[in-house]
Amino acid sequence: MQVTTTFIEGLLIIQPDVFSDARGYFYEPYNKKKFAEAGISEEFVQDNQSFSQKGVIRGLHFQNPPHAQAKLLRVIQGSIWDVAVDIRKTSPTYGKYVGVELSAENKTLFYVPKGFAHGFLTLEDDTVLLYKCSDFYNKPSEESIIWNDSDIMIPWNIDNPVLSEKDSKGKNLKEFNSQF
Repeated sequence: MQVTTTFIEGLLIIQPDVFSDARGYFYEPYNKKKFAEAGISEEFVQDNQSFSQKGVIRGLHFQNPPHAQAKLLRVIQGSIWDVAVDIRKTSPTYGKYVGVELSAENKTLFYVPKGFAHGFLTLEDDTVLLYKCSDFYNKPSEESIIWNDSDIMIPWNIDNPVLSEKDSKGKNLKEFNSQF
């Protein structure tokens, strides 16, 4: 497994070892021991799966402490452009983001620790995202940053994404008071 650090401390891009032959392929998307050796010691307690058509943006979501969640994300069908925004107020990269393409084809995983808002754009129809969370869903703790915040300037490369009502009403970074 190859782990790549990003310019934002804590965000990791993970390329698992994939064993392919005439029958297909095999790989371990998660191995607690190997991930601990790579510095990811979170205990994941919940798996989530989403299904979306091309052009859907979900996010930028997070849960506040004490129910903050680290996430380990991978696509099992289709592809997404996955984004994590640093919302740790004492971080030198506060308000900055990292984006990475995750697809069934590239089998890349993205580790997003606590203290980040997370969102994605589906690049293909019938895309399935599977992700592990380090805490259970807690509705009173959830918040979101607006997907098109002009201070963050994420280049989604889409004019009219499909959004939920909740995602169309996220806060701007300027009006947001981070608990991280």
